[in-house]
Amino acid sequence: MVTSQSIAYFISNAASNKKARDVRILNVMHLSPIADYFVVCSASSTVHVKAIADEIEDKMAEKGYDLKHKEGYNSARWILLDYGDVIVHVFHNEDRDFYDIERLWADAIAVNV
Repeated sequence: MVTSQSIAYFISNAASNKKARDVRILNVMHLSPIADYFVVCSASSTVHVKAIADEIEDKMAEKGYDLKHKEGYNSARWILLDYGDVIVHVFHNEDRDFYDIERLWADAIAVNV
């Protein structure tokens, strides 16, 4: 059986394949009904942000996972990919520092990547 945790690991590997920086998995299942895990990563340019998001989408599609929703692709400063139990946040470095999502979800359990 495929778990949301294994999907989060798969996504983090896809992001790492495109040289995503500071990839983190946050277990939020005890904090939020919207997802079990967040995968958070960053990139140094908008082109890199899009490349990471595209890689994740491609790899997930190859495995048969449907993307439920995507936001932020045009501006490519913060792309959100919603896979149901796993939500991916691909940030431009500056935006990740500004929004500081890890601080907002400080009670989440960080999972080793």
